[in-house]
Amino acid sequence: MTLFSDLVETMPPYLFSRFQRKKEELVKQGVDVIDLGIGAPDLPPPSFVIEVLKKELEVPEHYTYSPYGGCKEYREAVARFYEREYGVVLDPETEVLALIGSKEGIVHLLQAVLKPGELVLVPDPGYPVYRTAVHFARGRSRALPLDAQNGYAPQFAALSPDVYDEAKLMLLNYPSNPTAAVAEIGVFSEAVSLAHRHRLFIAHDAAYSLVTFAGFQSPSILQVDGAKEVAVEFGSLSKSYNMAGCRIGYVVGNRHLIRALSVIKSNIDTCQFIPIQKAAAAALTNGQAFAKANSLVYEARMNRMVEGLRELGLNVQRPKATFFLWVPVPTGYSSESFATQLLDDAGIIVTPGTAFGPAGEGYIRVSLSAPIERLEQALERWKRVNGEALAP
Repeated sequence: MTLFSDLVETMPPYLFSRFQRKKEELVKQGVDVIDLGIGAPDLPPPSFVIEVLKKELEVPEHYTYSPYGGCKEYREAVARFYEREYGVVLDPETEVLALIGSKEGIVHLLQAVLKPGELVLVPDPGYPVYRTAVHFARGRSRALPLDAQNGYAPQFAALSPDVYDEAKLMLLNYPSNPTAAVAEIGVFSEAVSLAHRHRLFIAHDAAYSLVTFAGFQSPSILQVDGAKEVAVEFGSLSKSYNMAGCRIGYVVGNRHLIRALSVIKSNIDTCQFIPIQKAAAAALTNGQAFAKANSLVYEARMNRMVEGLRELGLNVQRPKATFFLWVPVPTGYSSESFATQLLDDAGIIVTPGTAFGPAGEGYIRVSLSAPIERLEQALERWKRVNGEALAP
């Protein structure tokens, strides 16, 4: 007899957990493990954000429940941020919703939108939460293939019109986790056109939108004419402002999708702690310089790792955004076998590409969320890995 819900019993395996268990075993053995697996920022948030948080903690009224959709100050800050960064005008009352991190919002949006068995187009390779979110909503996933030869742009033409007619929602993610690919506005224009033509919705995950390099500016899907009629966009303060532990994000765009999501959320949670929302509002309002400086730190790390990995014979592309490198594994290795060898022989944790879908085979994801000194140590250790692993 099954003891638990079929949602739990049939949950896809989570590769991250196995590597974390192995890390714990090695640490107990005295191994100094360098973790380049999980994409958790290692840098502090802005000092002025911490000061706002401290101040707001002293306000007794903030210990009551938050408004379900988020406090007015935070929603208005998100709206001003979009007008400043993208020229997109949002109604903070109906087109902005506070989230307890974008991950939570994505999972709950699919529960709000899908009926059992309905189809969602999921990028492959893509963030694993997309597939688990479809699973929780009892929907069906279909891979939206990404074209490695063209910078991991979606292969929209690879799916037939019948598939688009059947699909309820398409998930997109640029800048991309795990591939670090970016999208120009034309990708979003094509997606919006497809959505209008086939009557489907789009959810765009833009968690890494401000972690960009060499002057690149990541566009918003809402800059496309007609996007608000079919699309929402998720944002997070975890990456750009190093507020991951605060669990604060937002969703903007189509008011009907946001209304449906708010119904789910108001019956499950009571939004985020008000002082955190106030601190997040300060970050969005006054954090432009900080976000740019933050990106420069990651850019320096990225440049050093790309240079070092290329010296080892690995054909690594220099990304324009995110704090990830998408690294092809040497000939003769699978993604998982190479990741396992790096952990066993060098004490380095990376993520096998297969954690992000079948199209991730042949790659590993390397996180840059470690000080440059640790990245240098990782490169030195990498050199000592079995010689066969050094040849592409």
